[in-house]
Amino acid sequence: MKHIRRGTAGVVGTVLMVTVVGACGAGRTDSAAPAASESMIVGTTDKVIAIDPAGSYDNGSLQVQTQVYSYLLNFPEGATTPQPDAAESCDFTEPTVYTCVMKEGLTFANGNPLDAESAAFSFQRIVDIADPNGPSSLLINMKSVEADGNNVVFTLNSPNDQTFPQVLATSAGPLVDQEVYSPDEVMEDEAVVEAQGFSGPYTIGDYEKNQLAEFEANADYEGAYNDPQADQITMKYYTSSDNLKLDVQNGDIDVAWRSLTPTDIASLEDADGVEVYTGAGGELRYLVFNLKTMPGDDDAQKLAVRKAMAYSIDRQALSETVYKGTYVPAYSILPESVPGATTPFEDVYGSVPDAAAAKAELDEAGVETPVALDLQYNTDHYGSSSTEEYNTIQRQLEATELFDVNLQSTEYTAYSEERVKDSYPVYQLGWFPDFPDADNYLTPFLGPDNFLQSHYEDPEVTQLLDEERTEADEEARTAKIAELQDKVAEQLPILPLLSGAQVAVAGDDVEGVEETLDAAFKFRFTSLSKG
Repeated sequence: MKHIRRGTAGVVGTVLMVTVVGACGAGRTDSAAPAASESMIVGTTDKVIAIDPAGSYDNGSLQVQTQVYSYLLNFPEGATTPQPDAAESCDFTEPTVYTCVMKEGLTFANGNPLDAESAAFSFQRIVDIADPNGPSSLLINMKSVEADGNNVVFTLNSPNDQTFPQVLATSAGPLVDQEVYSPDEVMEDEAVVEAQGFSGPYTIGDYEKNQLAEFEANADYEGAYNDPQADQITMKYYTSSDNLKLDVQNGDIDVAWRSLTPTDIASLEDADGVEVYTGAGGELRYLVFNLKTMPGDDDAQKLAVRKAMAYSIDRQALSETVYKGTYVPAYSILPESVPGATTPFEDVYGSVPDAAAAKAELDEAGVETPVALDLQYNTDHYGSSSTEEYNTIQRQLEATELFDVNLQSTEYTAYSEERVKDSYPVYQLGWFPDFPDADNYLTPFLGPDNFLQSHYEDPEVTQLLDEERTEADEEARTAKIAELQDKVAEQLPILPLLSGAQVAVAGDDVEGVEETLDAAFKFRFTSLSKG
């Protein structure tokens, strides 16, 4: 496990072709825009919640943000520690002060300056807006941020935060234009595109939300990523993985990135003209319990219901029958590929269903059976196999005769809004990590005002989170991470089910896919080209 210690970041010292003015450097003009020598199409079933970083914390939105925004620090291909992007360098100047020195002369695509003031504004507005679907939970340790000349100065609540440099490269890190972004409201996508407050390797031309997004290379981008290899890339959005699979197999698109079914992937491995690429693991699929609205008359009964479900679900069956082994059982809040992962759910609840143990938990707490359980999942964001997955979970729970499951589904755009309104007592979520460290599976789920919005908070866990983030000794930090995993198995704010790897399918003339499927979990258009 690698840690960022004081000093380490300092040395990091279908397609309509639209030409878009873009710049992250000395302002660029139309005549300086790159010639359209190569274009590509990437297909996905992911949906965009918001291009504005303050209003989204999901894979579909991050996919767009990764291409069009600069960050202070970012992860180039293959890196597990962040490198300078819009910053010249970043370092701890005091135990609770982290300072980034901005590169000089940077501008947004609209010509406005990208300076320390805009950078500080970008982080402050995420905290101020605190959108329920936003990434403010990632900035839990940021006490304040301000511009001091050419410096962006972060004051932290806890000293020597081992993860803060990585947080700067996450969904909380895109730098936005303070002259066009509201300080207290999330901007609509159309307004974001019109304002052209972009500074990454690409800008956006034509845009129809969750249908099509046209990206144009920004020739003046000078950051952590490669220079764009393709001048124009179109993201095409699919409602069906069947059509996504058909189009990549027929060569109508160049890359299929999220989410093909396991059966589709298996068949494409033997298909002519395409290559299947598998990258670093880390995706987590899990159930969330709304501690306010879930079944149970009091906390003890609610915990008994959660434990009974943990005893009743057969992860191995989900892995084999639904996902054909492309996902494996998850027995911790940390997927097995993450350094420091243990197996507390297997240790406590076993690897096979135990209906007798489930019944004993419910009986002891005085819970009447069968428990009426409203279980919600979504049909598109986590792949079309979600339907089979949750029908299987329903059958497993009802086979114990302890649960009567009312299974319901919603498309993700509505799902993401309803889940934060306490509409769903028990519901599906998945996690695509922001950076390659165990804390990214811990603080966003377990800290105060966490991303799950599940009404879970525990002072002892909050203290442990603070301690593991600031512990520089690797052995001591690993022990605290193990203790946190045990706490999750004991308290059950979430129920981990499966973990899986990144998978993309591309035409055999496409290069760079393997290089971007790394542990940073950022799918970079800059890596892609045609051979």
